[in-house]
Amino acid sequence: MKRLVVTLILATVMSGLCSVAACAEQMTQAERRKLFQTGAKLWPVYCAQCHNARPGSEFAPYQWDQIIMHMRGLSNMPAEDARAIVEYLKGGRE
Repeated sequence: MKRLVVTLILATVMSGLCSVAACAEQMTQAERRKLFQTGAKLWPVYCAQCHNARPGSEFAPYQWDQIIMHMRGLSNMPAEDARAIVEYLKGGRE
């Protein structure tokens, strides 16, 4: 019985998760533009404190997903802010 409950809870949680790439596919152009603009404003708040400016073209889009997940843990960045910064770094390429 416990296994069934745990399995159902995990299935519910996992179905509600949305990866950065999957969320990007579901957004409209206007939503992506707004997220890009928000990311441009948040980049100096979170990233520029420790890093020099890096062009988004320095890494492939999938690499930015990995980098932001690592940096999010170091900076205690909220998920929505991380999505905005990734959209900005990718330059709306995905």
